[in-house]
Order: sequence, then structure tokens, then C-alpha cells
Amino acid sequence: MQENGLMSYFSDMKDPRIERTKRHLMNDILFISIAAVLSGVESWDEMELYGKNKQQWLSTILELPNGIPSHDTFNRFFAALDPDEFESRFLKWVASLVDTTSGETIHIDGKTMRGSRKQGCKSATHIVSAWADQNELILGQIKVEDKSNEITAIPLLLDSLLIKGSTVTIDAMGCQKSIARQIVKKQADYVLSVKDNQPELLEEIVDSFRMLPINDYYEEVDYGHGRIENRKCSIITDLSLMFCSNKWAGLKSVVKIERERIFKATGKVEKDINYYISTLTKAPIIGKSARKHWGIENKVHWVLDVAFGEDLSRKRDRNAAQNFSSLNRIAINLLKKNNLKVGIKSRRKICGWDNEFLLKTLKN
Repeated sequence: MQENGLMSYFSDMKDPRIERTKRHLMNDILFISIAAVLSGVESWDEMELYGKNKQQWLSTILELPNGIPSHDTFNRFFAALDPDEFESRFLKWVASLVDTTSGETIHIDGKTMRGSRKQGCKSATHIVSAWADQNELILGQIKVEDKSNEITAIPLLLDSLLIKGSTVTIDAMGCQKSIARQIVKKQADYVLSVKDNQPELLEEIVDSFRMLPINDYYEEVDYGHGRIENRKCSIITDLSLMFCSNKWAGLKSVVKIERERIFKATGKVEKDINYYISTLTKAPIIGKSARKHWGIENKVHWVLDVAFGEDLSRKRDRNAAQNFSSLNRIAINLLKKNNLKVGIKSRRKICGWDNEFLLKTLKN
């Protein structure tokens, strides 16, 4: 197979297998795996079935010295493969797809792969991902043992990313002084959610909105999805009541976002208020950035659960869950780059039906 595009970034990885046990080429295993996941495969058993049903076509582009690998071979290979090296190649490939992050909004959030929980074990694999909103790409991911470890994972993820000129949004778990400092040092802006895990900061923000005038305001209304949603974003740039403001690098504003949702069918009303800190000072930019943070839930987590069945996945052998998660994220990036006017699930089906469409998607 000619080495170009996506596959060239993975072709010289260290093969984790013992030399005398190798019956299949690493490049063949990787190509079949990525092609299979693009085509809707969600397990090692299905991966073998995919390969056998596509063997005649695959043999025209791969060497396949001993035919199609078994499901056990796929499982053992990805269980042994160094996830950090696999991830580093993923990051290099993604970097080749992104011209610049200037003006980009990058959302960092975590997702627990519930099916990866081993019997008798309370924790499951938790993946912290970075999503570029404009480019619609997963920029990178870090595995942690559980959600409480996101605080240590986020700095590692930020270290691996080019974020200069972008705005980084993170939920309350990532509202840490060291993380704010790291973002500013990398010449980016931040919008960080503030909740009870920063009680002093939260109290001073609430006091500011009770006692000081608002400096900028933005409001928008949505009418879709069977509801009317009204969002109000208010910001204060007077930090005179923020006695801890000097502890937060680059802090220029505190933010209050009020949301009211009216469900048309029932008339039910839901209201909530969220607070943020930011290096930005324009309410429309901050409000839209905070709203777009939900994009990682809708465009990544939801897609992984519904279109890729990740929550139901039961890949528990060593590094298998994390590496399969990387395969899923490679597939999402490739499928998002395909401009076909159908959903991700349908694009995966077409990849399975149409070999030329699959190759075109891989070359994206």
C-alpha cells in the first residue's frame, strides 16, 4: 500500500508484538481497523468479520501475507499498543489538518466510557478531549482513571496542543489557577466555569453582580428542538470586589449567564444561572463561547455514544479501550471533513457500502 495521508503518520510506530509471533503486518492491522471503524464496526469480532467480507478488495491495496487478522489478533495488538505513542501520532495528523487556531474556540471536556469498567472495579476509563469548534475536529485526548483526575489531565492536554490566539473553554473542574496561568502563557484566552469547587471566587463574583453595574450585555433566543430558550450574558469588568482577582492570570471580567427554557408541549419552565471568569471583555463573544462549549457534548460525546456505541463498549484489556477510543476519534475527524449532507451514522454506513467513498474519506 502506498504510504500517504493519514496512514503515513502511523506507519513507523513501534510494533508492540514479539517478532516471532507476527503473522500480519502492522500497517495492514491499522488500515483495516480504521477502515472498519469508519464503516460502523464497534468490536474486535466485527472487525474480523469486516475484514473477511472485504478481503478481496483489501487485497488490492494491502499485502495481507496471512489473510485477515482474527478478532483476538486485533484485540491483542491494541491492548499492547502504547496509547501515548498512538495519541502522539494522532496529534501530529490533526495538526496537519489545522492551518491555525487563531480565532478558534477550543472546548475541553471529559467523558467516561462506562462499558470499560472491569467487573468488581468502581472506576471506568475517562477520556478528556479537546474539540475545535470552527474546524470541527478533535484536537487531542488524555486518558485518566476517573473524572476526579481531570485536573491533572487538562494541563497535559494543553501542553500537547497549539492554542495561540484561541479561546479555551473548560467546565468547573478545570477552573484552577495553574490552568488559567498555563492558557495565558500559551497566548490564548479563557472562559472558565466557576462553581462550588472555588467557593471564595464564586462568592466574590456573586457579590460583584449584586453590587456593581454591568459593563456589557448580550441576549439571544432560540426556538428549535420543541422549546424556546432565552440566554442572557452579563459581564462586569470592574474587579474592585474581586479580592482574589490577582491570583488568576489575565483575568479581565466576571460573567453571569442566565438561561430560561420553555418546553412548548408542556409549558414547563427551567431556569439556571452559571458564572464564569474570562480574559475577554465582550459579552457577545463570551456568551457564544460558553454556549459553544455544549458543542463537545453534542458533536463529540453524543456522537460517540449514539453513532459509535462507545458507552456500551466493553473493551477492558489493558490499553484496548483507550486505543479504540482513539480509533473512534480518528473516524469522527475523517467523517466530519466529508461534506456529505447526511449524519455521521449514515456516512459510516456509506463507508461500509462504497469502497471508493471510504478511500475518499480516508484521504480527507
